[in-house]
Amino acid sequence: MIGREQILQLVPHQGRMCLWDEVLDWSSQQIRLRAFNHRDPAHPLRNGGQLGAIHLCEYGAQAMAVHGGLRAQARGGAVTPGVLVALRDVQLHVARIDDLDGPLLAHAQVLVEADGSQQYAFTVHHGERLLAEGRAAVMLRLP
Repeated sequence: MIGREQILQLVPHQGRMCLWDEVLDWSSQQIRLRAFNHRDPAHPLRNGGQLGAIHLCEYGAQAMAVHGGLRAQARGGAVTPGVLVALRDVQLHVARIDDLDGPLLAHAQVLVEADGSQQYAFTVHHGERLLAEGRAAVMLRLP
């Protein structure tokens, strides 16, 4: 398992804006992660004391970033930053997530990749309950 300190080395989001706490497992094509911060009253994405399900898209995008960072590290290269450019087929199955006990679990899988872009599918669960699913595209900032 990979902990938060290593995750912080892989993504541009720092402090509380780094949403994932643990990588449960990963391969070159997919990743599974866990987070416990959705109940934190100081969560940076809270609005009006609540954390809306729409923010699960950010959890999905950060899962992609962690995966990209792990892949770059495994190749011995530098982490390539990216910019989220599209969300597609996003389905939210709850209205909010700050009232859920227990961790959030995410799965992200590479669908398509080219030199300067990637597309992933992502899901976020709470136990066996599907909270959100969708696809996201990232343009990489190549040197």
